[in-house]
Amino acid sequence: MSQNNLFKGFEVELFTGSLNSHIGISAEIEKKFPDFVKEPDNRNVEYITTPEKDYGSLYEKLIIPRKKLRQWLKKKDLTIIPSSTLCFEHDIQFQRSDTHNFYHQFIQDNYGIAIATSSVHINVGIDDLDKLFAAIRLIRAEAALYLSLSASSPFLNNKITENHSQRWIQFPKTPSKVPFFENHDGYVDWIEENIANKNMQNIRHFWSSIRPNGPQRPLILDRLELRICDFVHDINLLLGITAMLELRLLNLFENMNTLDPLISSTFTVDQLSEICDQNEINASKKSLNSELIHWQDGKKVICRDWIKNLLSDLLPTAEKFNMQPLLKPIYKVLEEGNQSMKWINQYEKGLSIEQIMKISIEDMIKCEEDYV
Repeated sequence: MSQNNLFKGFEVELFTGSLNSHIGISAEIEKKFPDFVKEPDNRNVEYITTPEKDYGSLYEKLIIPRKKLRQWLKKKDLTIIPSSTLCFEHDIQFQRSDTHNFYHQFIQDNYGIAIATSSVHINVGIDDLDKLFAAIRLIRAEAALYLSLSASSPFLNNKITENHSQRWIQFPKTPSKVPFFENHDGYVDWIEENIANKNMQNIRHFWSSIRPNGPQRPLILDRLELRICDFVHDINLLLGITAMLELRLLNLFENMNTLDPLISSTFTVDQLSEICDQNEINASKKSLNSELIHWQDGKKVICRDWIKNLLSDLLPTAEKFNMQPLLKPIYKVLEEGNQSMKWINQYEKGLSIEQIMKISIEDMIKCEEDYV
């Protein structure tokens, strides 16, 4: 790897609770740990990592806050629950973390418990606006692939659902229709229009699979934020997904004329939006086994095969940046299945959701204990 790598950072949402229930103490966690912030529902908490280029540093930034939180939770007989939905039987009432926050009140009134999910948002630094919006277009066109690798929410309220990512099925995407942004000016106009007509309450109220981000949205932008991934408790896999994303962006920047959907797709921007929305729904249901529509030519392709083909295309770039080892967990998921697939298999063999979560919690703890 080299200094030509891009900066990466993460927003990691977690559920807290016991081995059979979701117990919300995010406001208390926020007071105790300066790098954690509460989410609107008290059962959720989030930590944010600072941008790094080096994957070793990223691993450290991801695992240390989680390890410290777990040690503190253990004293309260609590733990971190790896599901991306409220998998145990739970109170369906929204549990406010901040009763004085107007925005939280709006979320409670309009979305309720549908918003109570956990995920990982992957941020990648891109400060050239033309490159940033080309990247937004390409990664949105392939967002279903990243969801399929990360899917970890087949359960809800102590029942199995029909979906591999129940989180993305139930999450209230807002606004419901998002265009393929052709440039920065078009994005700014769209944001201002949607805030003015109350489709969005504020600049933060843009909940899509991917969005531009930066210090002064919508005017000053410096990164891509991929928001579609479920929570990934295996940090090596999360870094593998991140490496695949970074390599795809590096690949794009060297081949803008062939990889920017605005240039190289046979579809209009409106058609692309519809295709991508449908692909996300299909991936939410069947993840790696889902049938998707390729953004370039409209051909139907199984998600697992699309990822394999993409990895093959990325191999020269991976070799150039010495990033091949980071992709090993991706190949393992393609061979063995993602987290949801493994959990569904365990459930079909007779394990209860509580037993399945207990096994995964133990896996998480081992990962944290192995890191010194």
